[in-house]
Amino acid sequence: MKKNIPYGHQWVDDNDIKEVVKILKSDWLTQGSKVEEFEKAVAKYCKAKYAVAVSSGTAALYLAYVATGIKPGDEVITTPLTFAATANMIFFCGAKPIFSDIKEDSLNIDPKEIEKKITKKTKAIVTVDFAGNPCDYEQILKIAKKHKILLIEDACHALGAEYAFTSSAQGKGKKVGSFADMTVFSFHPVKHITTGEGGMILTNNKNFYDKLKVLRSHGIVKKPEKGAWYYEIENPSFNFRITDIQCALGLSQLKKLDKFIKRRREIVKIYNNNFKNTENLILPKENFQGISAWHVYTVQLIDKDRRKFFEQLQKSGIGAQVHYMPLHMHPFYQKEFGYKLGDFPVAEKYYERAVTLPLFPKMTNNEVERVINTTKKLLNKSYE
Repeated sequence: MKKNIPYGHQWVDDNDIKEVVKILKSDWLTQGSKVEEFEKAVAKYCKAKYAVAVSSGTAALYLAYVATGIKPGDEVITTPLTFAATANMIFFCGAKPIFSDIKEDSLNIDPKEIEKKITKKTKAIVTVDFAGNPCDYEQILKIAKKHKILLIEDACHALGAEYAFTSSAQGKGKKVGSFADMTVFSFHPVKHITTGEGGMILTNNKNFYDKLKVLRSHGIVKKPEKGAWYYEIENPSFNFRITDIQCALGLSQLKKLDKFIKRRREIVKIYNNNFKNTENLILPKENFQGISAWHVYTVQLIDKDRRKFFEQLQKSGIGAQVHYMPLHMHPFYQKEFGYKLGDFPVAEKYYERAVTLPLFPKMTNNEVERVINTTKKLLNKSYE
């Protein structure tokens, strides 16, 4: 019997395991030197000045919001097409998530729609690089600067992605993580590299960096001038620390990141070549100024019953997923903020047709071929 192919999966090898074992045999399992080493390595890779590693991508989002001063009464503009954490953490800061519709091609937040939503209460714009594809940062940064609001980039899908600015002031190609006020990454097992669970915030702002380090660990500020063990709490926070065990794994994984992304792009190319003339199927598109890191491969069905197609893929052992049901369609956001069906038609149209096919570096060519053949077979099948 053929084994199931998941939509995403980590790739942990013997070298990764060896690095973790070294830490397990050491004196420091947490709050040791590996955390800072991992932070510096990711910051260097992304060409950012500072990095703060935390316990999850969700924790990274929350801390980024708190560090920027998002508070009750504020509004934060973001996309409805994202994982729950992007908006949930805005809510937990007491602010209101203001959803803005997406572009039909890139599936990222539409800069023109952002401008329509800005008010005196707008504190920040939170972009999401959906599926690993960078947003239109040339335009979005102009909007943020014009209105003097912060830009936080949810790049949990996009470690290793690049954006090519046409403006000489911004430079040419830049790694995601180097140009927003703060950029957030996730190291969940289905992401580009994994630490089991984990996340990181990158910034070029020293003030934000200092705040993040304090907020990561209970809000504790050490006062060495008053004694080695003396500390004060200025603003209470939670324990969002990551362990040295996780960071050892992250460092080992980071060495293979470019290899992982290269393989993702190879698989996408095979998919695109095989699906390009397939009826009833819309393929994903990259931002013309971006180079995607390809976290997921999403297609859209035309004139097909998405639910039945999805169920048939699952029965065939293909671990399909849907990324995502737009957040304004969830009961909580409708009840709490008054959102309703029809508010964001582009996002809703995408969702009605969306299916995520398997994509991860460890996929074999035979598995890729199996996904292609099964998908084509089911597209030609009548469910009525």
